[in-house]
Amino acid sequence: MDIFDIFLKRHEKHHTHHSYLSLMKGVIGLMLDPKHTESVFDIEDGLRHSASSKELLRFTAKDSVVQTLIKERYLQKTPPNTPELKKLPKGSLGREYVNHLDQFGFDPDYYRKIDVQEDIDYIMMRIRQTHDIWHVITGFDTHPLGEIAIKAVELAQTHRPMAAAICAGGVFRYMLKQPEEFGYCLDSITAGYHLGLKAKPLLAMKWEELWEYQVEDLRRELNVQVLGPRGGALTVEFSPQSRLVAERAAQQEINKSLFSAITMGEIS
Repeated sequence: MDIFDIFLKRHEKHHTHHSYLSLMKGVIGLMLDPKHTESVFDIEDGLRHSASSKELLRFTAKDSVVQTLIKERYLQKTPPNTPELKKLPKGSLGREYVNHLDQFGFDPDYYRKIDVQEDIDYIMMRIRQTHDIWHVITGFDTHPLGEIAIKAVELAQTHRPMAAAICAGGVFRYMLKQPEEFGYCLDSITAGYHLGLKAKPLLAMKWEELWEYQVEDLRRELNVQVLGPRGGALTVEFSPQSRLVAERAAQQEINKSLFSAITMGEIS
């Protein structure tokens, strides 16, 4: 338990302060180590009661299928049965999902759990559960730039405040610590946001019932346009006009979501 955790524990009754401290702990932790998963969850927990999270719920619930899933509280009850998924045909969602987990040494049950009481709890939990499935479907890898691209997809499709915070944090980190890759960071955000705008809602899918379907068929159905061999974050080519439009749209959403997330009056 570090000094942040001790302070949060002592002040957990003070909801507003606890939220801000959790947010700042996550942002600082992610800037120091972009691969630190717990920092991601600290950010989201800090934003859970913000006006931005209300916008996340409002925006995602506009889709009637997502509305139904929220009412059903449709979630994985147990982690995916990876030995069984390995037996599925090559190119199937289940097989490619397991290959993804094996390639990077990931645990399918890695994410911080949420006690689902409210609709916003469900949305956050469902996005956490399906994070690696989104990687498989979009083609973005798990390089830090690929993770930023996934957050840009989430931002386009859900207005998730944590996704905005990570995209913004990525911009600052690459600008200050890896300026030679700063352009790649901007390309990743642009590519992910562009893909997310064009695709059908990934949050609306009951992925666990689609393990046997071919990934390429699902991509066609969802209008997911994989943009390059690494998912496109580093290789995508836009026309000057389309790139400018996508970058401006992405930056406007990032600015709006991040501003509302950190404005003092918006966390209750």
